Amino acid sequence: MKEVVFENAMTTLAQLQEREQRVLCRTYGRYPLSVARAFGCRLVDHQGREYVDLLSGIAVCNLGHSHAELLDVIREQAARLIHVSNLFYQEEQLVLAEKLTATCACDRVFFCNSGAEANEAAIKLARRYMQIIRGKNASEVISLSGSFHGRTLATLAATGQDKVKEGFAPLPEGFTTVAFGDFGSLEQAVNERTAAVLVEIIQGEGGVRPLDNAYLRMLQNFCATRGVLLMVDEVQTGMGRCGTFWAHQHAGLRPDVFTTSKALANGLPMGAMLCTEEAARGFVPGSHATTFGGGALTASVAAKVVDILQRDELPQRAERVGRMALDLFTGLRAIFPDQIVAVRGRGLMLGIELAFPGQEVWRALLDAGYVVNLTQDRILRLLPPLVIAEEDLRGFTQTLGEILERQEVKQS
Repeated sequence: MKEVVFENAMTTLAQLQEREQRVLCRTYGRYPLSVARAFGCRLVDHQGREYVDLLSGIAVCNLGHSHAELLDVIREQAARLIHVSNLFYQEEQLVLAEKLTATCACDRVFFCNSGAEANEAAIKLARRYMQIIRGKNASEVISLSGSFHGRTLATLAATGQDKVKEGFAPLPEGFTTVAFGDFGSLEQAVNERTAAVLVEIIQGEGGVRPLDNAYLRMLQNFCATRGVLLMVDEVQTGMGRCGTFWAHQHAGLRPDVFTTSKALANGLPMGAMLCTEEAARGFVPGSHATTFGGGALTASVAAKVVDILQRDELPQRAERVGRMALDLFTGLRAIFPDQIVAVRGRGLMLGIELAFPGQEVWRALLDAGYVVNLTQDRILRLLPPLVIAEEDLRGFTQTLGEILERQEVKQS
């Protein structure tokens, strides 16, 4: 990889690690990489080494890093208005809400600061809608095994992975997990106490696992028939990543509620819950709120993100480049059938499942200058910016092949 020379390259990874040990809570297993700056689809460490970013801040920087048009918006908006709270009308917020609702079948928006908060808002809306508007004693939310919906207590309870819940008992009641992709188990779980079903179209933390379109359409019909809200977590899959503006549009879904965050403001903290006019009846002034959500600065940046995604047809590009990448990975699997179990995903949300724990392969990729994620111990997860160059994906594939070839030699 190309190296960039800094005027002051005195900071070392070891120094940062030592300082962190003294001042930060130990909640992250860090990558052995300190990022000094980023541009386009590249990260640069403190020594000037450049890396291909195939993670984009965990599906956040869909437009890449340091996007010139976004920097202009940040400068202009910061000079005009940053924060006054949601006690006031703010045009920036309304412009963004209008742009978002124009991309989908939902009518109203609640702004917040993160994906967990967006999912928390969805859960609260579902319960209040059922109990206050529909007059039903229904509060239960059903989710799927392998799901990940956030780290607040309620969204942890909705998450279908036991490992992230350890040590946080007792979690809030009213959440049920059913088997991923097993429609029969979901049918059996729904009862008169069920308020909503919450699903990801493609599970990210769960290993890049897509739900079948037929399953999703059955789910929508079933929820409508049973009078249960259908809620979709688009925190990771939305904003063009999966080849349509929202991943649920692949299956022709019209959810009652869906959530987004990560890529909404391309790196600034922002989340949103979108819902139909009917579901929105569940909230009234005072029933839910946030201090920072939908502030003028983040709303202005997010509105520009929506504009750029549409203008540059980046969802369509994600679909096209993603198909090319899947073809490359499928070809690699044919060469290494004993080492690659499966390749899957949609658009530029991609997973390569290894037949063995993948830490060594992940680290070799990092050493070679490619930043990817390892989830579920053996799945290489790629979430590159939607502007990633095809040659970067080809270079990654070639490098991964060389690493697997060395692994094969070592094992023989």
